[in-house]
Amino acid sequence: MAYALSILLIIGFITLIAFYIRGSFRRQAQFRLIGLPATSNHFAETVASLSDSHATSGAVKQFWSHVDDIQSARLQAIAQAQHSIFFETFIMTPGRRADAFKDSLCAQAQAGVQVQILVDSYGAKSLPSDYWRTLSNAGAEIRFFNPFSWRDPISYLRRNHRKLLIIDQAFALIGGAGISDMWDGIESEGEAIAWYDFEVQWQGELVGLLTGLFFQHWLDAGGEVNLNDLDPKRSEVEQSYPIIITPGEDPTPSDSSIRSLLQLCILSAQKRIWIASPYLLPEPKTCQMVADICKKGIEVRILTMGPQNDKPYVYYVSRERYKPLLKSGVKIHEYQPSMMHAKVILIDDHWVSMGSANFDPRSFFHNDELNICTSHATLVHNIENFFEEAFQKSHCVDFKEWSDRPLQERAYGKLGSAFYWQL
Repeated sequence: MAYALSILLIIGFITLIAFYIRGSFRRQAQFRLIGLPATSNHFAETVASLSDSHATSGAVKQFWSHVDDIQSARLQAIAQAQHSIFFETFIMTPGRRADAFKDSLCAQAQAGVQVQILVDSYGAKSLPSDYWRTLSNAGAEIRFFNPFSWRDPISYLRRNHRKLLIIDQAFALIGGAGISDMWDGIESEGEAIAWYDFEVQWQGELVGLLTGLFFQHWLDAGGEVNLNDLDPKRSEVEQSYPIIITPGEDPTPSDSSIRSLLQLCILSAQKRIWIASPYLLPEPKTCQMVADICKKGIEVRILTMGPQNDKPYVYYVSRERYKPLLKSGVKIHEYQPSMMHAKVILIDDHWVSMGSANFDPRSFFHNDELNICTSHATLVHNIENFFEEAFQKSHCVDFKEWSDRPLQERAYGKLGSAFYWQL
C-alpha cells in the first residue's frame, strides 16, 4: 500500500512539474478590448485577422439536428462520392454506428474512391485492430493523430477534436457528433433519448481551405499528399456568403485562436448572444467578458449539459464556476432530457459560430479545433430554432438554487477544479 502511494505521489509530482514547464500556471495578460458590431462591413476581416483565421466564402446547403438524420446524412454523402473522401474525427467507439460507417467506406474504397481517414489516437482507442484492418484491406488509408510517444509524453495532451467530412472536394459536413452509439442515448425504461447535436453541410470556396487543413493534419500523421489532387474549383456555388474558418491548431496559453474567436464573438454582440457548450468552463478573462456585456443590458443565454451527461465530474466543476455568471444576470439553461453536445454561438440576428470548440481550457489551450462563422441567414434561422427548442427542454438555474446545492456536489466541484486546466 505504501509503495503504491509513493508511486502515485511521484507521478503526481512529475505531472505538476510538466504542467509548470508548459506554462499552465502562468498569469494571463489583463487586456481590454472593445468589440466591433457584427453588422460592421469589415467584421469578417477584423475577426479573421485577430484570431489567426481565414476569411473566405461559401454557403450552407443542409442542416440536421437529430442523431439519426446526422448519421444518415454522413452515410449518404459517402455513398455519393465519385473521387475522394477525406474524414477526420475525435470520437469513434465500437457499435452499430461505427460498423455502418466502416461498411460504407469499405464499399467506396473497393469501388476505387480515394478514402483517407484520420482519427484521434485517444478518441478511437476502444476500436479493435480488426476494425482498421478491414478498412485497410478494402483500400482505405488510415492515420492516427498524435499517438503516445515515450519521447514526448506531455504532447499526448494535444488532441484532434475536429469533426470534418469532405466529399469530392465539392462539399463538407461539419458538426459535433462522433461516430459512436453514445449519441443515441442510454436506454432507460425501454426508451433512449438521443443526444442534442447538429450537423451542417457546406459548399463553396471554403471547401478548398478545409481540404488544405485536412492535408496539414494528414501530413502531420505521416500521410502522403499530392497537391495536384487539390481541386477547389469543384465547390463553386451560385451565391456565396462571408465565412470565417478558425483552425485552432496546437494552441498555447498565450496564443489561442479559438479563445480569441470566441471572445471577439462575445464582444461583438449588441442585442443578444446565445452560447451552447456542453463543457462550460470559461477561463477568468472570458468569463469576465460574458458577465460584463450582460451587465450592459445585452441578453446572454447559455445552453449547457444538465444532470444527464457523459462526464459528471466536469458537470460539477462547471457548476462550481456559475457564480459570476449568475450574479451578472446571465441565464444558464441546463438541458434535461439527455446530453447536450452542440457547440455554437448566435450573435444578435447576424452571425453564427459553430464547430468543435467548447468553452473550456481543453478547446482553448490543448486541442486542435475547427470553427466556422457565417452570416448566412438560413443558418442563423436554423440555429435560433435549435436554441429555442433546447430552452424549452432545459432548466434555467436560479442563483438561490445554485447556492443551496448539495454539499457533496460542492466537494466534487472543488476537488475537480484542481485539474481545471486539463478538463
